[in-house]
Amino acid sequence: MSYPGYPPNNQGFPGHPGVQQPGSQLPYPQCPGGNVGQQGYPMPSAYPPGQPSYPQQSPYPPQVGQYPPQQPGQFLPQSGQYAQNPSMYPSSIVPGQFTSQASAFSNAQLPSGYAPQSAAYPTQSAYPTQSAYPPIQPATSVYPNMTAGGYDGGSRVPPQAAYPPVSTPAHYQPLSSSPAQKKSNPTLRPVNPFDPRRDAEILRKAMKGFGTDEKSIILVLAHRVNSQRQEIAIQFKTLFGKDLISDLKSELSGKFEDLVVALMTPTYDFLAKEIHNAIDGIGTNEETIIEIICTASNAEINNIKMAYHKLFGKDLEKELMGETSGTFRRLLVSLCQGQRNENTFVDVASAQADAQNLLQAGELQFGTDESTFNMVLCSRSFCQLQQVFLEYHRLTGRDFEDVIKSEFSGDIENGLRAVVKSVRDKSSYFAKRLHESMAGFGTNDRSLIRIVATRCEIDMVDIKNAYMSMYGKSLEADIADDTSGDYKKCLTALVVG
Repeated sequence: MSYPGYPPNNQGFPGHPGVQQPGSQLPYPQCPGGNVGQQGYPMPSAYPPGQPSYPQQSPYPPQVGQYPPQQPGQFLPQSGQYAQNPSMYPSSIVPGQFTSQASAFSNAQLPSGYAPQSAAYPTQSAYPTQSAYPPIQPATSVYPNMTAGGYDGGSRVPPQAAYPPVSTPAHYQPLSSSPAQKKSNPTLRPVNPFDPRRDAEILRKAMKGFGTDEKSIILVLAHRVNSQRQEIAIQFKTLFGKDLISDLKSELSGKFEDLVVALMTPTYDFLAKEIHNAIDGIGTNEETIIEIICTASNAEINNIKMAYHKLFGKDLEKELMGETSGTFRRLLVSLCQGQRNENTFVDVASAQADAQNLLQAGELQFGTDESTFNMVLCSRSFCQLQQVFLEYHRLTGRDFEDVIKSEFSGDIENGLRAVVKSVRDKSSYFAKRLHESMAGFGTNDRSLIRIVATRCEIDMVDIKNAYMSMYGKSLEADIADDTSGDYKKCLTALVVG
């Protein structure tokens, strides 16, 4: 007889290896206890020859009649050396046992009397949890640049003992207080709502007739930002056909007039005029040039250059080259290009290399290679320069500003130190400049007016705090002691806000 899905007895599928052909000798020897000689079944080698340890049991089930109808998903217990395994999955591989029931019938279709193969096996949840391997905890806190699953894309977790925790030195930490990342903190902010026509009328009324109402002028101009003052000037000319600055100069006098004119002049035009005044005539006021050029950003330098050419028809760089010399001239020319890197990203490896180069160019050789200092201080971003100063201190234990003082002198020393101070804390630099303008006998009103008129819209709150911290006295109090009248009132209004 034959089973459904199998070839007739004594025959086989043509071309199938191991098929019993009629009249030929059986390819397998007789085994006791089984029907291995039954014709029609291919006999794969379930047991390797010559292994006595394998049980000599027939791998084939009994013939028809010994298999009653079964419920789907069930098998009758097997007799012999093979004990029933309820889970169908042995917990471990034991010599002498089968590890898979499908190995004896690979690439063969099951008889119709058998239940579907998938029903014989339980779901994946039947596997017990293996306790031989403890769960691996991801080690994200001790390995730099790792994902939550471990290293190598999260596919593997390194052993804890192989990688000791990495502690990052303080000078490698990202800089969170760099000047480039600070927000502006001015005392003077744009007025909202703003009505330039009404302000123009107030100013006209304050200057019309006999006498001048300085209080109204201060009330308007000392509480408007520079861009709003320019709108007021346009409305003043539109309404009354007169230039506002000319009228103010005719009505005011002294330092109060200078301060009001500074407030009414566009910011970059005002700074360009200050530089022109510093290099015009006999001698040069290098301190003013250093204060403006060495602390300016790329955009500020480019705007000052354009304003200078518009006002005086000359190139600012060439003007500075004609009034300065030596390494100080090279410093100003480099800064006038306005090409400093202004990224906020800090490259620690590059900062370490710059610190080594600066050390080689200064302390470790006889004399000083000024070009290396010029290159680093004029091209690196403020954030990067902060890291360079930290790396230099780590190498030598010295403050970088002290290094500048020992390696340079004169105008180049002042210029480089202004750059270093601006990198570290620009508000402290301007606080010192304000203190110098009022210290000693007399007052440098030009410096006082320039700094107050321009910085009140940028960082005057920080400057006041730095001034108090450095000198133990408020900036307003020192201004009140060194000035008087409407000039003092207007300065105080700008500083207080």
